[in-house]
Amino acid sequence: MRRVACEERANWQDVARETGFEFHTLEGERYWDERAYYAFTLEEIERDIEAPTAELEAMCRELVSRAIEDDRMMKLLQIPRPFWNWIAASFKRGDLSLYGRFDLRYDGKGSAKLLEYNADTPTSAFETGAFQWRWLQDGIAQNLLPADADQYNSLHERLIEGWKVIGKDRKLYLAGVRDTAEDSGTLAYIEDCAQQAGLQTARIEMDGIGKASGGRFVDLENKPIELLFKLYPWEWMMREAFGASLPGAPTQFVEPPWKAILSNKGILPLLWAMFPGHPNLLPAYFEGDEKTAEFGTSYARKPLFSREGANVDLVIDGKPVDRDDGPYGAEGFIRQAIAPLPQFDGNHAVIGSWFAAGEPCGLNVREDVTPITKNSSRFLPHAIIG
Repeated sequence: MRRVACEERANWQDVARETGFEFHTLEGERYWDERAYYAFTLEEIERDIEAPTAELEAMCRELVSRAIEDDRMMKLLQIPRPFWNWIAASFKRGDLSLYGRFDLRYDGKGSAKLLEYNADTPTSAFETGAFQWRWLQDGIAQNLLPADADQYNSLHERLIEGWKVIGKDRKLYLAGVRDTAEDSGTLAYIEDCAQQAGLQTARIEMDGIGKASGGRFVDLENKPIELLFKLYPWEWMMREAFGASLPGAPTQFVEPPWKAILSNKGILPLLWAMFPGHPNLLPAYFEGDEKTAEFGTSYARKPLFSREGANVDLVIDGKPVDRDDGPYGAEGFIRQAIAPLPQFDGNHAVIGSWFAAGEPCGLNVREDVTPITKNSSRFLPHAIIG
């Protein structure tokens, strides 16, 4: 794994505009950055990223199977009790998941370590599945990359295949928060993949979803919503005014209710307890557990519910080295062994490893000059070289 400086495509902004990539620049700063790329060997991809991702997914599903039978675990995860049976039923009947993204600490020199799992509402799918693939093709054609360069990236194809299985010829509604360009772009990309899978689709605002008699969710024309993709976290859904109606509704949700267990940093100490010493895990405990003393004065403190690094504290030798503010933390925190991101040319890099339609299928790299990966952290493409 190495960071390679390269020329950017002269027309990349035109390509971005043509493909609907409107959030390539955020508040005047680059989000998409192709002035460099991360190069991997095929062995690094297959041995250190792809295989561990499949194993981590299997471990997470084992965790869900235990949690739905263990009140203690559900309490630790701060999942409201009225939803426990509904979540358990969702897992037992095999409600299908479309995708998820594992964030990994990896430097090419040892085992990848799980930092967290974006299991419910992962973004950066378009940048990963479509735009960086276009970068690779253009880069080869324009002699900016070696002619034999490749990319670990079948996310786009896996999303289409996933919708073919999940859709079953039903109309798909897609809902989320549209006041951010990134969320709106993600919704548009997921919708495009669904359309390529043959599904009829419609976008709907979260507050445009109604409830009919009998507990059925309906659209603005009072038509039943049988299948709903929601770029809106389960922990928010459960606490909305309509939350109490979720368990009784016949709507199939993507991601499914059982993903509420995995979309929670409380899985980090639970996984460590289940698989102590696993090479792809970091030691982690719930805050208040006496075992956190093992970390001494160096640790990462993370809220159970948090996104894009919000309310995460990195403490080394008793001194805070980075913190990102946000609205999270009321439900509690976990502490995880400190695992500083590797630095390449002064940039801290994190790997996002994707799992979609039942298979590991691609990666993305985000980097920042600060140790915590945030919403504004840059997205750099990658290539397999050698």
